[in-house]
Amino acid sequence: MGAQWKAKHKEAAANAKGKAFGKLSKEIMIAARSGPDPDMNPRLRLVVEQAKKASMPRETLERAIKKGAGLLGEAVNYERTTYEGFTPHRVPVIVECLTDNVNRTVAEIRVLFRKGQLGASGSVSWDFDYVGMVEATPTSAEADPELAAIEAGAQDFEPAEDGATLFLSDATDMDAVCKALPDQGFTVQSANLGYRPKNPVTLTEAEMEEVEAFLEALDAHDDVQNVYVGLAG
Repeated sequence: MGAQWKAKHKEAAANAKGKAFGKLSKEIMIAARSGPDPDMNPRLRLVVEQAKKASMPRETLERAIKKGAGLLGEAVNYERTTYEGFTPHRVPVIVECLTDNVNRTVAEIRVLFRKGQLGASGSVSWDFDYVGMVEATPTSAEADPELAAIEAGAQDFEPAEDGATLFLSDATDMDAVCKALPDQGFTVQSANLGYRPKNPVTLTEAEMEEVEAFLEALDAHDDVQNVYVGLAG
């Protein structure tokens, strides 16, 4: 049983990595529409860094850039769509998708929301802030996240995993914060625009299990790029 379980575990890990690469490839292709040179395209530069940290194969990365920039003669017709609603137990959720078939995606998202409630545009987004989220690690023990946040123009900061710091900024200031943090002793690991809940909901353990199953089903959908949920903690 042990060997069989390990084999299944390896397969699940490989599938998860494949899904992550698929999502990153889509983001790279969308960003590369504005130019294939990461040095001249800030959004592409950030996504490429994320792809490298996720150990995306170089060939996959370069093909996504060329395809997005139209250098392979293939049209990239992904459209970004956003859905809002509630999970079971009325937790607000925002789902961002990249799709080449909006009608297919909305039909499948409706099915996934049957255990929750799919709302109209604006039904829950008012309860979130749209911000820049920059995760960075200190390059020395003297690096001060509070001072770095002030000097880089971030609005706030909080501890992240593995000794990193999450710097929060206005959406329009994210790139400027990324450029300023290295001078303050921090190396940027990732940077994304996304939603932060204003009034996070606290659930019981049993309720949380049901909500997590709902969120995992959403995240597993091929067209879903990001899921933002108004949960405490």
